Amino acid sequence: MAGAAFIGADERASNYEARITIYVVLACIVAASGGLLFGYDIGISGGVTSMDPFLKEFFPVVYRRKHSPTASTDDHYCKYDNQGLAAFTSSLYIAGLIATFGASYTTRVFGRKPTILIGGCAFLIGAGLNAGAVNLAMLIIGRIMLGVGVGFGNQAVPVYLSEMAPPKFRGGLNMLFQLATTLGILIANCVNYGTQNIKPGGWRLSLGLAAVPASLMTFGGLFLPETPNSLVQRGHLKEGKAILEKIRGTTSVEAEYQDLLEASDVAKTVKHPFRNIFKPRSRPQLVMAFFLPAFQLLTGINSILSYAPVLFQSLGFGGSASLYSSVLTGAVIVFASLLTIATVDRWGRRKLFMLGGVLMVVCQVAIAIILAVKYQGQESLSKQNSALVVVLVCFFVLGFGWSWGGLGWLVPSEIFPLETRSAGQSITVAVNLLFTFAIAQCFLAMLCAFKFGIFLFFAAWEAIMTLYVFFLLPETMNVPIEEMINVWRKHWFWKNVVPPASVDREQQLAVK
Repeated sequence: MAGAAFIGADERASNYEARITIYVVLACIVAASGGLLFGYDIGISGGVTSMDPFLKEFFPVVYRRKHSPTASTDDHYCKYDNQGLAAFTSSLYIAGLIATFGASYTTRVFGRKPTILIGGCAFLIGAGLNAGAVNLAMLIIGRIMLGVGVGFGNQAVPVYLSEMAPPKFRGGLNMLFQLATTLGILIANCVNYGTQNIKPGGWRLSLGLAAVPASLMTFGGLFLPETPNSLVQRGHLKEGKAILEKIRGTTSVEAEYQDLLEASDVAKTVKHPFRNIFKPRSRPQLVMAFFLPAFQLLTGINSILSYAPVLFQSLGFGGSASLYSSVLTGAVIVFASLLTIATVDRWGRRKLFMLGGVLMVVCQVAIAIILAVKYQGQESLSKQNSALVVVLVCFFVLGFGWSWGGLGWLVPSEIFPLETRSAGQSITVAVNLLFTFAIAQCFLAMLCAFKFGIFLFFAAWEAIMTLYVFFLLPETMNVPIEEMINVWRKHWFWKNVVPPASVDREQQLAVK
């Protein structure tokens, strides 16, 4: 009988009725503002750390090295190599990593909406501390509070979007998080370009303007509905069904509602989600929750986006030219996100992953070759080669934006069953932030040590991750979120790991 329950659920998936409603679109837009904040914080730090007044006040050693008239070509790769400066950027991510485990608890016990609100409040506090910083300690504490906001926001928002969206539109609506992230990066680069000439306090304006999207997330979040999945899981059945009817635009939601009830029944038997996530049923999802966010950062994208002005200045671009180039790459990644929204529910996740991976490898290798051949014993690259590097960086960002940028968040958020969804998202966010922290902390030192080889380092990882997707990631397009288990049962490799439907129900009910 247990097996029959699962078979019936699989059949119900074809009876789901839903359409895009203005209600669900507005809710998803407000929720996705968490991505706007995440992107703003990624983009703003690189521009601020390249501003002379900021460096002179907090990192005078870097300021003196930057303006040294006797610097050699090798020194250009190394002039920003300072662990304190790296800590300014990376402290946000280690704080987010720790915060996401607390966010997992609030997401599961209190709901997705309260977790989003906590993240917004933390962002507001962090923005205020950064804008008013009078010493390095205050600056770092502000970054830590922003990290708490990232931990809570990135934990709740992708799950919220996946649960609110109808299955056949889930990819596009979930990609609103990535679109908002890329818009945040673009806005941050534009702000930095505008504030660089406001001296000596332009950097304060750049950091303080994070309060604008934080306010949108916090006060807009007050009007968000809770997801039906969370309401049903926490026992609010009538309210959950009412919200489901409202966001689907129809009263014929019995098939999807029944799936939610069954998923909730299983979830209630699981008292320790982090322990249950290691069971065979969740093993493929656990592997994806680790490798997808890890690979997302091993593309090198955050190094390029976080340190774009620093990177371009290291290659001999002037201050204004480096920030202008950063604005250009920010615009490209926004365009790439729009492409993904248009294609993710038509072409599928796997095809976008692989196309983006191939493009990134080609661009990184080409950049390394140009720097190896043309950037030797010179103060800076020629205008032609500088333009070519910027073009290649833009194509690299394009490849990332339509593949790993959004899909690295989308796929983990849609593959976990309800009983381990909050725990799975916590692992995804924690791994993402762990690798973000490690690369942010090490990138300037790696650039100094590897020089042009840094691009070959990331290209090698991009080749590995493209093969990983080809062999191990099944297609999840158009699969109802509570029916994702069947995807793994049909995959050539994972079917040997996931228990068959005939025994799965008994195993789940046996977990305490």
